[in-house]
Amino acid sequence: MGIYLGLDSSTQSLKAMIVDSSSGKILYSESLNFGADLPLFRCPSGFLENPDPLVRHSDPMMWLAAMDLLFSRMKQKNAPLSLVEGISGSGQQHGSVFLNSSFTDKLKNLDPSKELIPQLESTLAMKTSPIWMDSSTGEEVREISERFGSRLQSDTGSPAIERFTGPQIRKVWKKSPEIYANTSVIHLVSSFLASVLCGENSPIDFGDGAGMNLLNLKTLSWDKDIVEFTAPGLLNKLPPVKKSSSIAGKLHSYFTKYGLKEGIPVNLWSGDNPCSLIGTGASKPGTAVISLGTSDTFFAAMSRPVTDPDGCGHVFGNPADGFMSLICFKNGSLAREKVRERFALDFKTFDNIAYAIPAGNNGNLMLPYYIPEITPLVMQEGVRMSGALNFVSGDADPAAYVRAIMEAQAMSMKIHSAWLGEDFKRIRVTGGASKSRILCEIIANVFQADVEKISVPDSAALGAAMRAANACGGVAWSELEEKFTKASEIIHPDTYVASVYKNMIEQYIKFENTITK
Repeated sequence: MGIYLGLDSSTQSLKAMIVDSSSGKILYSESLNFGADLPLFRCPSGFLENPDPLVRHSDPMMWLAAMDLLFSRMKQKNAPLSLVEGISGSGQQHGSVFLNSSFTDKLKNLDPSKELIPQLESTLAMKTSPIWMDSSTGEEVREISERFGSRLQSDTGSPAIERFTGPQIRKVWKKSPEIYANTSVIHLVSSFLASVLCGENSPIDFGDGAGMNLLNLKTLSWDKDIVEFTAPGLLNKLPPVKKSSSIAGKLHSYFTKYGLKEGIPVNLWSGDNPCSLIGTGASKPGTAVISLGTSDTFFAAMSRPVTDPDGCGHVFGNPADGFMSLICFKNGSLAREKVRERFALDFKTFDNIAYAIPAGNNGNLMLPYYIPEITPLVMQEGVRMSGALNFVSGDADPAAYVRAIMEAQAMSMKIHSAWLGEDFKRIRVTGGASKSRILCEIIANVFQADVEKISVPDSAALGAAMRAANACGGVAWSELEEKFTKASEIIHPDTYVASVYKNMIEQYIKFENTITK
């Protein structure tokens, strides 16, 4: 038992959470937004603007600046950093950092009198990092798919995916061979930030490593044939892959200037989705989780690894052992925010206005692809409509519009999670938009399942802190879940609208097929 720190580097922010595993209390939390707090990096939504909408990169130095700034704020506010006995973290999945041969030595010799950027900026072999939103690797995906066929999905848990790290690395090798040749190590966001904390290269954990198209889930090791085809010599540039409960190293003395104790253990960081699985108390099969964030994700622990025949769903490692499914919908809060902005609605009005429209939206359907979508695969962005509702003209009904996007997103989750073969009766919601009562009610009614909110919306940061308690302090998962992840509110489905949504889903499938088939 003790006090542990969880960090979460997501698309748009860096969060910290300190928990007491003995009392089950959250002692402190802090968050900063990249766009608002670090405007000099020109990433208002967490990524750099690019004329090609398929290209989405971030500045990895922004993540380091965020770490220094976050710890500085925590120190100024007297956060109990000196009591922390172990650290773990969560990183946005699929982001990659290309580093040169100076990275290892400069990590080891970090100087506390300086900030991280001036010491590590020169270690970048590539100045920007492709992140999960990048869909510019269609050519590389086709090449990998043609070479390995169905084996890729059966062995790695996913077909070749544009935003996954393997195709991203292949693109760099093909299009920027000088950068690839100058690269000594390629980290994920998670292992990159864990390395900075330790002052040495961190391994990659099974949970995050599975999102690369490179990890063989049957052997839990890098698949040598796939790795070598992706880019010659890549095996020598990848960190080792290890079990999620492994210790990456000991905290570097650099961080003592913020009040942390030198040498405390740092657990391997994992991806934000595996950490959210832990932070929502869903580490065992039977409970689904919907994370309503920048993207929306649907995930659940798996009793056995099965793959999605449509190639939209994925299999990752479960930090509590075993596997987990994951389905990502890029048009999550980004799309909801577009609707809110269109009608100049404040958050409270946005959440309440849809109550004016009955369930089923009088038969009106929307395909809300404000950005290219990955579930289902729709490369051309655009909002499409079916029914009488006018989605295009300036006199569109904002209440119907808001309900349309919420129902569309809930139905898409229901449709594209059917491959799991489970009729989930309990769904836990997390992420910023989980605060929306109407959105949670729509999810409950579409799935005809209880929707449970937890008291801590930042499930990835909480999951990271719980992982630190388990890996560094030996606290059992069952004890941590009992203390930190009890439901704070349960929203029951309205059985009277079950038939409404059953019929609506059938119509939605036909409507979606006009775009995807």
